[in-house]
Amino acid sequence: MVTLYAEGDFLISRDEGIVTATFNRAQTRNALTFDMYERLSRLCLEAAEDPSLKAIILTGAGDKAFAAGTDIAQFRAFTSGSDGIDYEQRIEAVLEPVEKCPVPLIAAIAGACTGGGAAIAACCDLRVATADMRFGFPIARSLGNTLSMGNFRRLVDLLGPARVKHMIFTAELMQAQEARALGFLSAVVPNADALMPRARALAEQLCGHAPLTMMACKEALRRLRIDGPDAIDHDLVMKIYASADFKEGIDAFLGKRAAQWTGR
Repeated sequence: MVTLYAEGDFLISRDEGIVTATFNRAQTRNALTFDMYERLSRLCLEAAEDPSLKAIILTGAGDKAFAAGTDIAQFRAFTSGSDGIDYEQRIEAVLEPVEKCPVPLIAAIAGACTGGGAAIAACCDLRVATADMRFGFPIARSLGNTLSMGNFRRLVDLLGPARVKHMIFTAELMQAQEARALGFLSAVVPNADALMPRARALAEQLCGHAPLTMMACKEALRRLRIDGPDAIDHDLVMKIYASADFKEGIDAFLGKRAAQWTGR
């Protein structure tokens, strides 16, 4: 049974264990308000309290954009560099829960994915896009602002420093086929009509896999990016090997049957 509800310009629907969250400002290419950012953050925080939730698909309304960045009107009140620091810290407080979301997060991207939208997509675990996707941060020819260190770190981890520098310096948007070749995209589909069915199929595939294994992978890679060779894994290893799911996996493998994962 599908349930649908809206919170401002952020739509959420749920079909069994899969939630689809939609930025719903198609008339502005889904430019992001602070309310939209914060509702996304709450969704990801709430996921930790819902063991029945298996995957989240994040997308934008219409076929023109996933999200075209922060609504520029949000910047009108800026008067000093301190406003910029406050803004970046506020956005990082949103992106961190997205990145730490315990369930797989799939970005379904049609058209433009720029600025804040690109930052959100970079925090997702997997990305599916239409052939006309354009990804990047054209700030060197638009606002003349900068990315935070957290966003630079994420992008370098995904794309490498040379590609990130080229993207920022030239203000060129990365096309779908290049993004697929770099491994940034898991799949490219012909058009918007094919996007959500492909994202849904991917989410359903993940629903059949061990949730704790995917959680540990997400968290381990996040720690590696932040802490490098000093990253610690003992708590993750202990949690997984002490879990009921690990015992279930052994029993299912030896019994030649499909495992019934519970996330515990």
